[in-house]
Formats: sequence, structure tokens, C-alpha cells
Amino acid sequence: MDFSLSEETLEFRQTIRDIVKRTVTTDVIDRMHTSGTFASPELNAELGRHGFFERAVPGLGKGDPIELWVLFNELEKAGAPYDGPAVALMIAGVVNALGTDEQKARIMPSIISGEAMVAMGYSEADYGSDVASIKTRAVKDGDEWVINGSKMWTTMAQAAKWLILLTRTDLDLPKHKGLTMFLLPMDTPGITVEPVHTLGTEVTNATYFDDVRVGDEAVLGGVNNGWRTMTTVLAFERGVMGGSNAAVPLLRHFHDWAASMGLLNSDVVRERLARSVIDMQVAALLTQRSAWIAASGGMPGLEGSMTKVFAAEAYQRISKWCQQMAGPAGLLQFHEEGAAGEGFVEYDARHSPVVTIYGGTTEINRNNIAERHLGLPKSR
Repeated sequence: MDFSLSEETLEFRQTIRDIVKRTVTTDVIDRMHTSGTFASPELNAELGRHGFFERAVPGLGKGDPIELWVLFNELEKAGAPYDGPAVALMIAGVVNALGTDEQKARIMPSIISGEAMVAMGYSEADYGSDVASIKTRAVKDGDEWVINGSKMWTTMAQAAKWLILLTRTDLDLPKHKGLTMFLLPMDTPGITVEPVHTLGTEVTNATYFDDVRVGDEAVLGGVNNGWRTMTTVLAFERGVMGGSNAAVPLLRHFHDWAASMGLLNSDVVRERLARSVIDMQVAALLTQRSAWIAASGGMPGLEGSMTKVFAAEAYQRISKWCQQMAGPAGLLQFHEEGAAGEGFVEYDARHSPVVTIYGGTTEINRNNIAERHLGLPKSR
């Protein structure tokens, strides 16, 4: 089996690296962590101008399918703010797969140009993993739908142009059957966004909907087909759009700091760094498999779950090791004198638990693997 990249893909990767070097400055990284908005208009515009977002949309990409992985792997390894474009391109993939021709013409250009971000409205305060039990309602009123309710964890809502919103539209159908997904502009009257600060620095949001009115053009994937639309989004999210090599920038920061402190002479430090590098290489290979399936028009739901479970737990383990090896300096934050890895050791220790939750918790993904891959009975 040949894992080497083609010459064209290598050139694509180098161009991504050049763009990151020009646009992702220390000020951009600092702004990302201080503002809590993990997106960079400068980076997004440059990637869009080169046509790289269009090439990365699952099912639409014009280049080698592995470019989907290359793009987000390079952004992730550089510690660039990629969450915004990752969500946007994920939704672009769903619009490309399930949207109407009118939706594709109206929504896709703003995403693939790098102009528009997208927020996801699934979970509610009382319904996180049990999304099928949501209470946000959409009721037909003439030619319009009237939406009332609230969502939790609508990350990027403070900066997004579009919102993908899961609602209940039929109370008489089983809970998985009576759901409808909408894709609507964030400036639609009746939408209120309130910030929620998280352990991992990123700002997410609570979003409220008071008599929000939209037409049938906002329905994505068909009325009462919302569950299928949401599982399509999750198939792209898990193990495809970044999140699987999050420890790479941490290892770079820790290695440079450890070298300056003379810690690389320690057998324990070298052994743990070696294990960490191996884990990240395994995660990269798992992600390549998921990315290939998604970019080739498939739905890598099971493979994405496998990737996410391994990568999230490896990241958490590596961040714990780095903080232990750094000692007291690993507790110091950004801009504090003497902070290990310029504060990234402490940051990643806070951020790593978060990745075991978003995109489906580790427990949910384990159940998916157990039932669909191992053939084990449902746990509940």
C-alpha cells in the first residue's frame, strides 16, 4: 500500500502552508484565544480566493479527494483557527448532497468564497446527546414556518451568516421521524444570540427563536426528514473536518520549550514524546480513510466514529502527559512569565476534554462502533 502523496497534492499542501505562513500571524492566534471566535477572515478569504474551499467540499471537490484531509490537517497542525471553515464546508457538503438547486445557488457561493461561516443548532439545554427529543418547534402558518424555542452550543453563531437548525414539525410521528432541518440567514428577525464561555477558551452560544418566520426555501432535506439530514452532517463532522491531530501543535510547543529547559535528556520525556508522535500518525491515517470516503461521495459515519474516539482520547492523554512533564510551568497561561510552551501546555490541558464531547460524545461514538462494527446489542 502506497501512502505517498501525488505531486499535485504536494504542491497543494505547500500552497496551504504558504498561505498559513502569510496570514496566521501571532496576532491572529492571540485574537482567536482572547475573543473565543476560532475563525480568521484573512485566512478564509485567501483560501477562498485560491478556490481551495470549493475543492474541499465533500462530493464537490475538484481535486484529488485526499485534499480534503490535506487542507484541514495543515490548518490543524499549524494551530490555525479552522473551526469556522470546517463547520461551513461541512454544511456545504450537506447542501451539495441534499439541497435544492435554488439552495445551492443561494448558499454555496458565500461559503466556498470564504465569506460566510455557518452555525449548527441541534442540541438544547435538556437534550444534548438525545437530540431526537428536542422541543424547538416549527409550525406551518400559510406559506411560512413559525419557529419558537432555543438551542445550546451554537458555536460560531456570533460570527455566522447562516444557521442550520433542527426543529420538531410533527408531534404525531415517532421522535426521530417528526424532525425538519432548516437553513436560514442569521439576521432573520426573531433570533437572539447570547455568548457562553467554555473551559477550552472558545465561545459558544445559547440561541433563542421567537416567532422566527421562514419559507419553504429554508427547508433542507425535506419536511420530516431532519434526522437523515443531521446524520449526514455528523458523518462529515466525525473524523473528517479536523480535530484528529490537535496534539501536533501542542507537541511542537512542548518540544521547543522542553529543549530550551534541557528536559529532552530525560528518558521519560523522550519516550512519551515518541508515543505521542505515533498516536498522531495513527490518527492521521484514520482521518485519511474517513476523508477519502467523504470526499468520494460516501458517508463515513462508522469510520468517523473510530477516528474521533481514537484521536480525542489520544489528544487528552498527550495533553495530560505534557502538563505532567512541565510541572508547575504547565499550569501557567498565555502571557504569563515562564509558561510552558508559551501557555499552550495549560491551554491544551483545558481544551482536550472538550473534543470528547462535540461531534457526538465518546460514549455515543463507542456505541456506534459496538453496534455497527462489532455487532453488539444496543446498550439501551
